[in-house]
Amino acid sequence: MAAGMVPDLQKATHHFTISVLALCLMLAISAACYGQRAVPSSSPVPIQARDQDKEDGGRDFGNPEAEMRAKLIIKAEKKDYEENVARAREVSDLAAQVFQTYQTANSIDPNDNKKLERLEKLTKRIRNEAGGSDSDEDVKDLPNRMGEAMKCIADFADELKKLVEKTPRHVVSAAVIDQANRLIGLVQYVRTRSR
Repeated sequence: MAAGMVPDLQKATHHFTISVLALCLMLAISAACYGQRAVPSSSPVPIQARDQDKEDGGRDFGNPEAEMRAKLIIKAEKKDYEENVARAREVSDLAAQVFQTYQTANSIDPNDNKKLERLEKLTKRIRNEAGGSDSDEDVKDLPNRMGEAMKCIADFADELKKLVEKTPRHVVSAAVIDQANRLIGLVQYVRTRSR
């Protein structure tokens, strides 16, 4: 009986060892799986995404204060653009009024001179908003007759209005700047001749 028990004992020990090894293997696998589970819900932004935010200049896209500031900036830019379009329309209206008055009276009265002065100031503001600055450029091909000059002022102002209306607000427009400079030069020429 003792001789038959040794192989049975060896078999039992062998089965026990295999069972313990299998159990250890299962524990190791479950521990590895547990370590790979999803990021806990207390951290909504994955670590990788947080590192990308730092690379993006530290912008926090979910910050309500930053969103509010961005909306206010956009609103202010839109208001500035709309004011510039309104200036261009006023320039066109003033030029048309002065031209019509000149056609009727064949002269420039003090009231028209004030309108021309306002027209010049508004046009300079439009030019500055478009990214231009004061220039001492002489306007070429100035009309010899006052009636032609007044007609050119009305035409230049209307063209400036159209350019400002179709230029997007974030664009520096060389065409607007050039047209504004031409109009300013012509208005200064007319005001000088009418004195």
